[in-house]
Amino acid sequence: MKMQTTALALVVASALTGCATGPDRKPGDPLEPMNRAIFKFNDTVDTVIAQPIAKGYQKVTPHPLRTAISNFFSNLGDLSNAANNLLQLKITDATEDIMRFAFNSTFGIGGLLDFATPAGLPKHNQDFGLTLGHWGVPSGPYLVLPLFGPSSFRDGAALVVDVRFNPLNYIEPAWRNPLYGLQFISKRSDLLGATDLLSQAALDKYSFVRDAYTQQRRSLLRGAGAPPAALPDYGEPDEPGAGAAPAPGASGTAPAGLPDYSDPGDSASGATPVSGAPQAAPAGAPNATEPGDAAAGPTPGTPDAAPLPKPATQ
Repeated sequence: MKMQTTALALVVASALTGCATGPDRKPGDPLEPMNRAIFKFNDTVDTVIAQPIAKGYQKVTPHPLRTAISNFFSNLGDLSNAANNLLQLKITDATEDIMRFAFNSTFGIGGLLDFATPAGLPKHNQDFGLTLGHWGVPSGPYLVLPLFGPSSFRDGAALVVDVRFNPLNYIEPAWRNPLYGLQFISKRSDLLGATDLLSQAALDKYSFVRDAYTQQRRSLLRGAGAPPAALPDYGEPDEPGAGAAPAPGASGTAPAGLPDYSDPGDSASGATPVSGAPQAAPAGAPNATEPGDAAAGPTPGTPDAAPLPKPATQ
């Protein structure tokens, strides 16, 4: 019986290997046909079972309570983060993880409230797969696990260790199993918005999830300690120096090179008025003199003009 089982396993493995190494396979995903079949199974289970439960949980549970439940499981995850950061010799990150757990467990009522993030203690995301990758273990081909979703050969093997790192694994089964179920429903509820976006934006959900997972794992493996890249130079001209003289016709505060919007009829600033000539009215002011009026003031040496006689009445 054991020989038949072994032979059958070898035949299945050979068939999967043969159908997964065709000429059109992506280099990082040689098991694509098998992965697509498992992905379709997972997607069906998620659509039929997980999503309705998560939507019902979201509908009957108030938002503050859902946030408190998410904070509780996130607080437990800080212990796993601290263990993996210690294995990676990231002492500062591990210290922050331990401080987060102690701070939220003490002042956050067992982790229901997150006081550590506003206090400046960042949240880290680590697992044993990233620890293996930190020490040079390659990820291997992309792999979709039944019910667990996207993974890789390295991350799939590390999942066994991650389960052992979970504090829920060390409590009584009467409490452990309901808490595992609540953790799954809470996490699935938090991802409902991402599921809707995926359904609307992705033409091929399998390829989208595969590429997103691969890029995310690479980003987490690199870490966030690298300095940000310099902004590109878009060729903007340098600002004029502080002591540069303004352009003619421009005010002292306007930058040089702007067009002159002053009225062409205005006299230059500081010009001496002609002797005896009337002062010019400000630009835009109405002209109060009639077109036929003489210049302001009588001409020297001439008598004042007499008033016109009134017309005779009939």
